[in-house]
This record gives sequence, C-alpha cells and structure tokens, in this order.
Amino acid sequence: MGEIQREPMSTWDKEEEEEAHAQVDIWRFICGFVEMAVIKCAIQLGIAEAIESHGSPMTLSELSSTLGCDHSYLYRIMRFLVNRRVFKTIPIKHDSLGYAQTPLSRCLMRNGEHSMASLILLESSPIMLAPWHSLSARVLVNGNSSFEKVHGEDVWKFAAENLDHSNLINEAMACDAKFVVPAIIEGCSEAFDGVNTLVDVGGGNGTTSRILAKVFPWIQLINFDLPHVIDAAPKCNGVEQIAGDMFQSVPKADAAFIKWVLHDWSDEECIQILKKCREAIPKGNGKVIIVEAVIEKGGGKHDKLNDIGLLLDMVMMAHTNLGKERTLKEWDYVIKMAGFSAYTVKAINAVQSVILAFS
Repeated sequence: MGEIQREPMSTWDKEEEEEAHAQVDIWRFICGFVEMAVIKCAIQLGIAEAIESHGSPMTLSELSSTLGCDHSYLYRIMRFLVNRRVFKTIPIKHDSLGYAQTPLSRCLMRNGEHSMASLILLESSPIMLAPWHSLSARVLVNGNSSFEKVHGEDVWKFAAENLDHSNLINEAMACDAKFVVPAIIEGCSEAFDGVNTLVDVGGGNGTTSRILAKVFPWIQLINFDLPHVIDAAPKCNGVEQIAGDMFQSVPKADAAFIKWVLHDWSDEECIQILKKCREAIPKGNGKVIIVEAVIEKGGGKHDKLNDIGLLLDMVMMAHTNLGKERTLKEWDYVIKMAGFSAYTVKAINAVQSVILAFS
C-alpha cells in the first residue's frame, strides 16, 4: 500500500492554526482565577475530608447532605473538579456514580500527609492576591514593590505585625517541607553525611527539623527564625528553638540548611545571608544546604518543574521587594560572592534542587 501524500502546511495554514489556538487559549487567561477560586472553595467546604472519612466513593446526595451544600451548586462544583481531574467518578450500586479521591484531591486535605491546603489558602488570601493588581507598577522603571504599594510595608514586616498571616505563611512553608524534605533525603542523602549538628535557617514552625529528627536522630537540630515565629513554633524533642535575625548572625553548626528563603531576597541580601551561614559552619569541612529552584534555559526532561519555577518567579515579583527565582549562573554569582570555595547542584523529585555550598 502506498503512503498517504500530504502537502506541507503553508504559512497561511500555520497562521490560521495559531489564530484558532489563540481563540481558545485567551479564555484560559480571561478565566485564569477560576481554578484557584474553586480549589479554595473545595478546601473550605472540606470535600476531600468528607470523602476520605466516608471511606468509599460518595454520591452527590451523600456529599450534599454531609457538607450541608445545595445539591445543584455542589454538582456544578464537582463537575468542574472532575473535569480538572481533581476528583474522579466511579460507578457504584444502582447505576449511579460516586465521587472518589485522587492523589491530587488528597493534597487539599488540611491535615493530610501530602497536604498543600495551607499553601493554596495563603496564595489565594486577599492579602496575597491584592499585590497582583499592582504588578504592572512594579515592572515600570523606578517601580515600587507591589506588596508595599498595597499594604504599606514589606511582607515580612506585615507578617510580624499580623500574627495570623505569619502563622499562615509558616503553615504554607510546612506544606512544602513535607514534600521536599523527603525528596532530599531520598535523592540527596549525602547532604547529611558527617553532620552532627544542623541549623535550619528561616525554619518557620520547625517542620523540616521535625522530619529530619525522625530520620537522623543523631543530628542535633536547631530551628532558627525570627522571635515571633519561634514563639509560635511547637516544641519537639531533639530540636532546639533559637530566635534571631539571619542578617545579624546564625547559630553555629556543622551544616546550615536554608530552604525557600534566599529566593525572597535580592542578590546583595542573599550574599549577606550566605556569609552569615558560612561564618556559622566549620571552615574546611562545613557546608550550607541550599534548597531552591534553579531555572533552566532550553527546557529538557524537567520542563514541567521548570515551568513551575517560572510561575514562582512571578510570585516573587508580586510578593517580595527584590526576590526572584535564579538560574544556575545567578546562583553561581551569589554563592561565590559569599566566599564559598566550591558547590554542587543536584536535581531531586521536586520543584527545588539541592545546592551544597562548601566552606
């Protein structure tokens, strides 16, 4: 049999195809907020918890009754979430469909093992949404911080004066820690070789330290953060809570661990923080374990994770004064300027990579 002959696509055909895609894609931007808002709605209603507690798929009637929701409105919410593969439907008795959990829906459970609920609630809060409306002013020459423009002070001063928001930030960072710390242990366990004492710089409520304490019980752990953060951090055996300012000094340890902190700051501020970390570790055999995204150019097998990194870079632009996600070249600059003799970079199964900087 002969092959079907096809004419190569003309420039005109390509332009028509691009136009057709544009007419669909533009609606993703028009309705871009919808997904976040519906996911937040699902968290607030406790849909995932209800199905999980039930122990088996739930009919719409069962779910409506359990949650106290209007039958027709809940149906439309669930139809949307099933279409987005957040939940799934499976046949149950009497030829009806039941709503069932997926790995993604379990991320919406506030107390789930892999919960990302607090991170979603943080980013969808009115406080964090407001600066996005001033993003264009941030981009202009001599533009001001979007967050400061809206709230009158930077995100950290605001959090120190609004403890509910501070706690939400730390709960959100704890969500990430529950994902990324196990990924570090699995994919870069050598980071903890020879470490007997470790300080988690900007450790929030101590989730990272608590996870590490269970896996490495011989390591003496220090959770280090600002006083108002440490005051709210739960106590844990094997973890010492120390309050302070990382721009002034960092507690002494064999290794400093710093996750999702440096992207909040400018290059100059990063260098200052890293210098304080370097001063805290032994010269010659100390190390700083940096856990941050590394933006790759040209894509590759980590295209989806790289795209998340680019999204996070926009978050940094909206929510911090001069923070950003960095390329490997940009990380090279701040690490070397902070005085480290060498560093390695290792990808893990997470948005972030592990950068080991050696004194």
